[in-house]
Amino acid sequence: MQYRRLGRSGLKVSELSFGSWVTYGRQMNNDAARECMTAAYEAGVNFFDNAEVYARGDSERIMGEVLKEVGWRRASYVVSTKFFWGLHDNVNEKNTLNRKYLMQAIEGSLTRLQLEYVDLVFCHRPDPETPIEETVWAMHDIVRSGRALYWGTSEWSADEIRSAYEIAERHHLHKPVMEQPQYHLLHRDRVEREYAPLYADFGLGTTTWSPLASGLLTGKYNDGVPEGSRATLKGMEWLRSSILDPKGIEKARRLKGVADGLGVPLSQLAIAWCLKNPHVSTVILGASRTSQLHENLGALKVVPQLTADVMAAIDRATADE
Repeated sequence: MQYRRLGRSGLKVSELSFGSWVTYGRQMNNDAARECMTAAYEAGVNFFDNAEVYARGDSERIMGEVLKEVGWRRASYVVSTKFFWGLHDNVNEKNTLNRKYLMQAIEGSLTRLQLEYVDLVFCHRPDPETPIEETVWAMHDIVRSGRALYWGTSEWSADEIRSAYEIAERHHLHKPVMEQPQYHLLHRDRVEREYAPLYADFGLGTTTWSPLASGLLTGKYNDGVPEGSRATLKGMEWLRSSILDPKGIEKARRLKGVADGLGVPLSQLAIAWCLKNPHVSTVILGASRTSQLHENLGALKVVPQLTADVMAAIDRATADE
């Protein structure tokens, strides 16, 4: 495992990390979560991603219980959480980044995670109804209080990130350090084009998610939706349209030809491709069993095989016809 700086910060995160979206509290109980987290940690993973909204707080509870049970040194791992959607269907408690919500949300997450602080805290989506300045001040105060060490954004536009950064700079506040965008072979523009000026201007770090396009880039959806896959889970119906997109499936089939030529699984090719981007600080993996996790971690060995010719073949395979 190699480690990359989170943007221009001094923090280093494993180039592959482990996330709990969808799996914890839905497909995994405490025992399965402990097995996967332990396997990841023993492989050199030091970053574990979470969010308040995942499984409506249960994901944080499970991760917190696992961390307490395994007893790793707190300095040896990095934990994140994210805020926006909230856990309660009430005014000032959902779909907001106002100061009241954020100050309450960090306390709830720390309680569920059984931690004194999280290393990274993200604004999970932009909030058009709260002034960015209010959100920046609140995030600064969370960091200043020691309840988080770095803050950033997730799925914010480049203009919104720039605005937050400039407000923080103007008032000498803690600046956003990282963004957590979706990034995979079928979803490239934001990371590669929209954010490009931010890497140069601010040294933005990225903790990218969904390298396998929710499983589409494993090839398992080429013939429909298998039972037990995440697209069959209650509340995840919205995934079906993207997973069953005929154009995406056709691209996945073409990409499998490239992977077969290298003698590697399509999943490893897709993850390795994400790692080739120098602006990616870490690629967040998801897995519901250790065998799946170990296969995905095998992508590290595929990166050196991605020569200029192979990258060109990948581009041809994903081009719109």
